[in-house]
Amino acid sequence: MESAFGETGVLFGRLGLALAVGLLIGIERGWSARGEGAGRRVAGLRTFGLLGLLGGVIGTLGLNVHPLLAAIVLAAAAAALVAGYLRDMRVDGNVSATSTIAALLTLCLGILATNGYPKAAVLVATVAMLVLSLRTQLHGWIARLNETDVQATARFALITAAVLPLLPNRRFGPYDAWNPRELWLVVVLVTGFSFAGYIASRTFGARRGILATAAIGGMYSSTAVIAVLARRLKLGDAPASLLAAGIAVASATMFVRVLLLTAALAAFALPALAFVAAPAGLVALAACLWLLRRDGRGAPGASTPFVPHNPFELLPALGFALLVGALALATRWTEARFGDVGIAALLAITGSFDVDAAIVTLGGLPDGTIAAWLGGLVLAVPILLNTLFKAVIVISMVGGRPGLRAAAPLLASGAAMLLFLAIAALRL
Repeated sequence: MESAFGETGVLFGRLGLALAVGLLIGIERGWSARGEGAGRRVAGLRTFGLLGLLGGVIGTLGLNVHPLLAAIVLAAAAAALVAGYLRDMRVDGNVSATSTIAALLTLCLGILATNGYPKAAVLVATVAMLVLSLRTQLHGWIARLNETDVQATARFALITAAVLPLLPNRRFGPYDAWNPRELWLVVVLVTGFSFAGYIASRTFGARRGILATAAIGGMYSSTAVIAVLARRLKLGDAPASLLAAGIAVASATMFVRVLLLTAALAAFALPALAFVAAPAGLVALAACLWLLRRDGRGAPGASTPFVPHNPFELLPALGFALLVGALALATRWTEARFGDVGIAALLAITGSFDVDAAIVTLGGLPDGTIAAWLGGLVLAVPILLNTLFKAVIVISMVGGRPGLRAAAPLLASGAAMLLFLAIAALRL
């Protein structure tokens, strides 16, 4: 008796969830059709709730009674929905199939809820409700797109959603230095920051868009976002002082990020690192403010107008990934050649293109392996090299005097780090 009661309770719980999923989508459908007169609303809150419950019943029939009977009921329900859509299209000429598709989806979600996937049913219903409620915003966004936007979106989706998951996530090559998925992720990052910068510039104008991209990108990969800004500087699609300010913002953000990450993973090294890195971050911030003021004097208005550029450039991203791969090989060689004696050299080479990896490596060392003050100075070395490495990227990509001017905030930050590193070394 208790077993039967328990099974009945589970069944009603699943059917109740199927009803709730239908009601969730029905709330949005009923609200969107609130302006239509009585009797003209094809499906609202009650109808969608019943559709979810019907899907739950169909799922229960297929699971506990007979799959063929469940298939017949499902086919009949789907045919009724399609027939209703065709009738409405003939009557009022409305060719929108949104409500019909939402109704079919509600049926399927009801089936999911009673067939062992309750969390998936609720998640999909919530997402569907969100998409349906964003009708006006999505239509406005589509209206603002141009051919370049669509092509860039398709290409970025290809390298991110199609290529990246297919690449093997394992190491190969000399010293097992290369991981195809990790190297392709570098390509995704560089092209992604370029695409994000393009969108931000279109939305907020060149001035605010570039600074927003630099600040957000600097929290994840300042090297990648600086490479993107250097490429744009080479193309000349925004004022040089504004792009240089973006480079300075990304660098300043990087110093904040490494201090926070060190506090979380290698707190013993934070005092020494802060003594060396904080002044460099302040220099980068001061350079940013000076460059923004210079850009403000050079052009009227509060916002530099947006100049379209190619938001998706694959070849520079591939070249940057090849550079990262070469440095990964150098890191592995150093580790194999020097072992524990080369801890500082390993951190320096690793951090020259991935500061976070150097912090993680230091934080993973056994307690007492390295003194606290020395640990902070050892960690400052890769951060210094990373800053100079980014300066080299800017100079090599832009070239000549424009490259040197754009790299000036990085070089100034590096000089500040070197000065305070020398002062800190006197305490050893």
